[in-house]
Amino acid sequence: MSEVVFPPLSSQDESFSPKEGWSVLHLFCKGTANLDFASVMVAHKSAVADGYQIIPFGLLGHKAQIGFLALGPSFVRLKEFQRDLERSGLSVVDSYVSMTEVSEYASGMPKDRKEPRLHPLLPPSGMYNICFYGMSKKRGEKDNWYSLSYEERERMMFGHGASGRAFAGRVVQLVTGSTGVDDYEWGVTLFGARPDDLKEVVYTMRFDEASALYGEFGPFYTGVIGDIESVLAASF
Repeated sequence: MSEVVFPPLSSQDESFSPKEGWSVLHLFCKGTANLDFASVMVAHKSAVADGYQIIPFGLLGHKAQIGFLALGPSFVRLKEFQRDLERSGLSVVDSYVSMTEVSEYASGMPKDRKEPRLHPLLPPSGMYNICFYGMSKKRGEKDNWYSLSYEERERMMFGHGASGRAFAGRVVQLVTGSTGVDDYEWGVTLFGARPDDLKEVVYTMRFDEASALYGEFGPFYTGVIGDIESVLAASF
């Protein structure tokens, strides 16, 4: 049997990029004894120079110390960014892999409204409080989202969206698709003007039928966004 010859991994190879939208990687890290601030900043600067958005944030609580939201075309380049952080002395204690998308319920919207969902510019100005969680729709014996008709699901999602739009100017939501690539079906990143805006929007939207009956939520990570130097200084 002939040996399979694999091509070298390259961020320029389009087969490692979504056909539509961007690859997204959330990294949640703790420092090790070998942590080197300068190397972390070089990893950050290198990815940004390659056209990737890298949003660093200091995390509150015991789960992790620092987080990174990285967005750009290629899974390969995101993997290289993760490698560079780990070589800099950060230990990745949790992560989430997803892709930007336009949901099936919004597929008919004009192209100019789809573009910010597929290629968002982050973080939103003035919104430097952040939280992230994974979520899925329930497949229970009684309440099964995937046994509902499209029309029922669309009705509930429109109502869910209306609740979120009530927080315009206070919260911006980035929902990325992760079915088949991570533990939940979506990753939800919220940017808030104040910390309590994050709390209030999640509390409010959990009463919507789409969440109250059919939502399943993963662990929450909450932090504060800043430039890489100030986030490192605040985290270690």
